[in-house]
Amino acid sequence: MSNGIRGGAAVVGVSEMHYKRGQSPLTEQQMTIRAILDACSDAGVSPREVDGFVSYAGGSNDGPILGAALMIDELRWSNMMWGGGGGSVAAAITNAAVAITSGQAQCVVVYRAMSQADTGRLGYAKYHYGSHFLAHGVGSPAQICAMRTQRMLEHDGVPRSAMRSLVLAAYQHAQQNPTAQGHGKPLDEETYESSRMIAEPFHLYDCSRESDGAVALVLVGSDRARDLRRDPAFVLAGAQGAPGGFCERVDNDAQYSTAGFGPANNGKPGVAERLWASAGLGPDDVDVVQVYENFSGPAVAALVDHRLCPPGEAAGTVMTVDNLTAPHGKLPVNTSGGNLADSFINGLNLAVEAVRQVRGTSTNQVADVRTSLFIGGPMAPLVSSVLFGHAETV
Repeated sequence: MSNGIRGGAAVVGVSEMHYKRGQSPLTEQQMTIRAILDACSDAGVSPREVDGFVSYAGGSNDGPILGAALMIDELRWSNMMWGGGGGSVAAAITNAAVAITSGQAQCVVVYRAMSQADTGRLGYAKYHYGSHFLAHGVGSPAQICAMRTQRMLEHDGVPRSAMRSLVLAAYQHAQQNPTAQGHGKPLDEETYESSRMIAEPFHLYDCSRESDGAVALVLVGSDRARDLRRDPAFVLAGAQGAPGGFCERVDNDAQYSTAGFGPANNGKPGVAERLWASAGLGPDDVDVVQVYENFSGPAVAALVDHRLCPPGEAAGTVMTVDNLTAPHGKLPVNTSGGNLADSFINGLNLAVEAVRQVRGTSTNQVADVRTSLFIGGPMAPLVSSVLFGHAETV
């Protein structure tokens, strides 16, 4: 499969800020602008040079509004990635890379901000749930993902210990990350198991945090990226989509217990396999993974879908705390603490950590990272992944 974006664009600037839910001193728009300014500073570019904006999940601050506030010279690209929740978060980065490699824009910002005071929370039914769910009291992402996860445990045979290991590894990483909301709050197996049930099989610690905050990434073309900094994170490949019917309005699809990255209904390659084909790489080539975990179960399913973890009972042999923990684990996952133990800005903060791993600046750095995978919101109606690479991979 040809890939016109491979290495043609790179992330050169990142920024994130986060607060406990409801405690941001700034509005959502103010945080968005602050994050973009900080990301531009990190990249070494003037905010006036930004000519493209991409976001996802229906955020309220669109490109023309932000462009005016930043006093940009010209707006050439303004896109919103649809798909419900954080499923399209990685697709937003791919969209920015497409804009740059196709010549539609030269400096594109991918951004997301959340403020409870401005827009409420994502933990209730305001997106895409069908009336057949709402009529039976099912109206939150936790409930939807819990049913799919329970199927994964009972029918597919994935051990629940895989979920627990993912959570404990995230909290272990957070102890080394001074900005993580879980920093200084270590989690052990007993505390995890005794925490209250939210939606079976999810206990409290299986569920992501809720945060106020903003994240921004600045992308430019590959030549400019090399001039700006010595450690850009090149976009090697990206893919988005889902099998036909994979959404809450149907919810009886054949791949019910998967994360949605599997094959199409006609047997053609799905999101994960299209990603590997586009990159010319495979799961064995990945050095570190950031996987969106609004809940632990979908994240485990996403690792299975990408062939980073075997399906069924064998998943338990890979999904151990030691194996998932940097710097020595064979599959280091969510090295900032992830949505579970760091913060939740609709998942885009995970992309920042993926870039930091390529740069070599993570608080839980994996040695000699050449490829860094970011997996967007699993079990959403649309899912996406993007693979970053060090300059040596281009």
